[in-house]
Amino acid sequence: MPGKYRAYPEYKDSGVEWLGDVPRHWDVKKLKFLAHVLPSNVDKKTKDGEISVFLCNYTDVYYNESVNSSMDFMKASATKEQIQKFTLKAGDTIITKDSEDPNDIAIPTFVPEDMENVICGYHLSMIRPNDLTYGVYIKRVFECGYARAYFATRSNGLTRYGLGTYALENVFFPKPLKDEANKIVNFLDHEIAKIDTLIEKQQQLIKLLKEKRQAVISHAVTKGLNPNASMRDSGVEWLGKVPEHWVVAQLKFNTVEMQTGPFGSQLHAEDYIDDGIPLVNPAHMADGKIVPDSKVSVDEETWHRLKRHQLFEGDLIFARRGELGRCAIVTKDQEGWLCGTGSLKAKLNDRLVPEYSYLLITSDGVVSELSLESKGSTMDNLNTETLGRVRLPVPPVDEQRKILDYVNDVSGKFKKLIIKASSAIELMQERRTALISAAVTGKIDVRHHASHPAGSANTMMEHNNDF
Repeated sequence: MPGKYRAYPEYKDSGVEWLGDVPRHWDVKKLKFLAHVLPSNVDKKTKDGEISVFLCNYTDVYYNESVNSSMDFMKASATKEQIQKFTLKAGDTIITKDSEDPNDIAIPTFVPEDMENVICGYHLSMIRPNDLTYGVYIKRVFECGYARAYFATRSNGLTRYGLGTYALENVFFPKPLKDEANKIVNFLDHEIAKIDTLIEKQQQLIKLLKEKRQAVISHAVTKGLNPNASMRDSGVEWLGKVPEHWVVAQLKFNTVEMQTGPFGSQLHAEDYIDDGIPLVNPAHMADGKIVPDSKVSVDEETWHRLKRHQLFEGDLIFARRGELGRCAIVTKDQEGWLCGTGSLKAKLNDRLVPEYSYLLITSDGVVSELSLESKGSTMDNLNTETLGRVRLPVPPVDEQRKILDYVNDVSGKFKKLIIKASSAIELMQERRTALISAAVTGKIDVRHHASHPAGSANTMMEHNNDF
């Protein structure tokens, strides 16, 4: 095998399609001969006669290397028998046994020594090795790309996908010698730690780039592009000083109309059809654009009844609940669509360019002001009065367009850097999976591998073509 790692001297056919050839001295065993498979039936619902416990729910363990104290454990109830059976022990592996996505099946998380006495939750199965020597190794096999693909194809269901106990117990696992399994685990722990460090650095870079991009945009839309412009106090705390020739006005004085979507009594779930005229609810707004759902639409009769809520090019549509400042700009192709029950629409006058308004309204300052002004006891709630009171800086229209040109240029540069960092993460994640897959299935021999110093970026990048 070319690259840094060598193959084993001799191989044999495993007889298992997803495993292929394995080292000649390895065994291939069904999982039930290596570990106990225990699908949990501990639910988060409280029942009479049950004991309140902490529950490790499947949403807490997705894509975590191990169970750890920083997780948000859910409160649940269980019988004494369930507590005895499903309390986690060091060396266990937890996997997701059902999900809405077959690719999220059998995602593993390891249980370390300091995290015992947590209950395995309802959507999980617990894999307890017969021999603790194979504990981490079993977890790494579940991470193997070949195994991930196998479990995805073995999952069943229509709206949710799941793996039954039979499918898990009878999956074939490679079984190296104990000492060799330990060496494979130690090798992977060392190499994966280096890859994960590099991934984390790229993720931090992306976060910083996004923050810097937002800061540049916010400065441009609130201070303008001329650093020598005469400034004056805006009278708005979050806004501070603005160019002297700018107007600061409440949004309601720069709109022709503001209107909430139809009330619940005007539109019911049974009015929805597939592939009709779309309604736009908060879930359909993403990054300033409208992304419709073909199942959330109405027929022409319902549209005529609700046509006062129709949208026009250049309108802004807002989420009324939840994430304040979430909004989108209506395009020409979306004219005639309807403002949904959870939304609010605003038609701007000719003093505000829609794209400029979007940048202002999604800025941290405006979002904070909306949050303070919003109505709602359990969640933020936006109405036309609250939105209308928000004070915005309004430069001349030609200056708004120049600022937009500048913002688009700057955003494009930041976007390229973010895409580059995201691509690097994707490559490293592929490298991570490939390395695990090759090691646990014996495609590479790491028994005599000499580890390099951790954190060496150059060393890791040199190995990207090993597989």
